[in-house]
Amino acid sequence: MKLAVFDFDSTLMDGETIDFFADELGFKDEVMRITERAMVGELDFYASLVERVALLKGLPYKKVQSICKVLPMMNGAKDVVTGLKESGYKVVCFSGGFRDATQPMCEKLGIDADFSNFLHAENGLLTGAVGGEMMYSTAKGDMIVRLQKLLGIGREDTLVVGDGANDLSMFAHADRRVAFCGKPILREAATHCVDIKDLREILKIVS
Repeated sequence: MKLAVFDFDSTLMDGETIDFFADELGFKDEVMRITERAMVGELDFYASLVERVALLKGLPYKKVQSICKVLPMMNGAKDVVTGLKESGYKVVCFSGGFRDATQPMCEKLGIDADFSNFLHAENGLLTGAVGGEMMYSTAKGDMIVRLQKLLGIGREDTLVVGDGANDLSMFAHADRRVAFCGKPILREAATHCVDIKDLREILKIVS
């Protein structure tokens, strides 16, 4: 058995989920600027996440759900998951984003498990609060070690794929590390870089 862990936003999904939410409220440009700074490592991920989610206060939760059902899948996502599973991998998604987004897409892709955060809502509206185990810059690294122990899989049989600074902590625990259209800070830590938006390129790395 082997383990493959994918980031969600700008990796399995073509875009940033929170940008789609913010667009509904007219804050897209502001949120995109904060996201970009967090992904290149200029801002603490936890602080940036809390700041961005606070801007979503008042967004109807039904709108969140409807947006998440139609998020654009990254080119080649279905093929890479199918190919990896046929090669004996357990395929998992770690996201510093939100389960409303990861759950429906991961079900479509046939991913074995997804770990992400939760948006808090009251009376059908987002409160601007967020919680979960993927809120910190160290979260993905901590979770991948726990999964490796649970499954009895070592770093030599672990593949990780991501694009931003909050993926660095999981890169520390895998021998094959793919920066997918990645930010410079992640490319430096990668063993492989894919610079086109086609996840099928990863199958060439593991073949």
